[in-house]
Amino acid sequence: MHHSDLPEPPRPDRPRPGAEQLLPQWQVPEPGDRPEPRASLRARLAVAAIVTVVGAVAFVATVLDGRTDSAMVFVGLPTLLAVALTLTSVRNVYGRVTKVVTIVLLLTAVFLHEGFICVVLAAPLVYAVALGVTAVVQAVRRGSRTYALVLPLLLISGGEGLAPEVRVNPQQAAFVVRVLPLTVDQVAARLADGPEPTALRSVTLRMLSMPTPLQVEGDGLDLGDRWMFAYHGSAHGPGGHIVTEITERSAQRVGFGFVEDTTINARWFHWRHAAVTWRAVDAGHTEVTLDIAYERRLDPFWYFGPIQQTLMHAGGEHLLDMLDLR
Repeated sequence: MHHSDLPEPPRPDRPRPGAEQLLPQWQVPEPGDRPEPRASLRARLAVAAIVTVVGAVAFVATVLDGRTDSAMVFVGLPTLLAVALTLTSVRNVYGRVTKVVTIVLLLTAVFLHEGFICVVLAAPLVYAVALGVTAVVQAVRRGSRTYALVLPLLLISGGEGLAPEVRVNPQQAAFVVRVLPLTVDQVAARLADGPEPTALRSVTLRMLSMPTPLQVEGDGLDLGDRWMFAYHGSAHGPGGHIVTEITERSAQRVGFGFVEDTTINARWFHWRHAAVTWRAVDAGHTEVTLDIAYERRLDPFWYFGPIQQTLMHAGGEHLLDMLDLR
């Protein structure tokens, strides 16, 4: 038999038809790993460059306008950042996005003087938006165009807080209700004695290292009486103080106005008013209700609204502890 009669062995550069199906799953090339047309690559990079410029302009405008508490910082900018990074990445897209978002969060904490607590509370939202947008852009690149509708919705949500008229439900309130083994007169007497610093019982506030008053001055329930809560500075933020004033008084109700707040908390919410009411349940028990009204200063509402509601409720619980109403 002549050599010419033998079947030609397959060349290394010409794989047999169907060979790709014989490879282990982890060796099969992903669509994103295959070379794309040069025109398509240029278009993708051009879009990424435009998105980057828009994001940079939006960031500078937001900072200069003093709107760093708006949803643009927590939703809009992470959306634009994730789009730009995903369009310019081929491999390990999620790892790259996570790394850059982490760096941006740290830089934001340093240059915008954000407190430790604010960064911790905002980080889950920022990571979720960035990684979610990465998944959406990857799906669009694979041909699932319907997912692209998510991006404009996120950008619209990112506009919340850029102006007062585009905020959603910024006026909020928290209520704390306790039934205590005290008479009505005993409750009134403890309120008149004023608050005293006490150990923090809330697990949530302790985990966040939330600052609590370490010094309190003032007592009494007469109109015009003032209570001052002083906070000492720490590694997580500056100190400051809160001054309240009795603005309303009746037999079983006392209302407070807020004269001054120089603590870091003033960056996250604005006090409106507070009130304590009490009523007899029976001869030996009294129901005490603390009502705190405030304006939320962080957006979007669907994320920071419930968080601030929870933290304000825990803070109200601590105030009643300070008044020895527990």
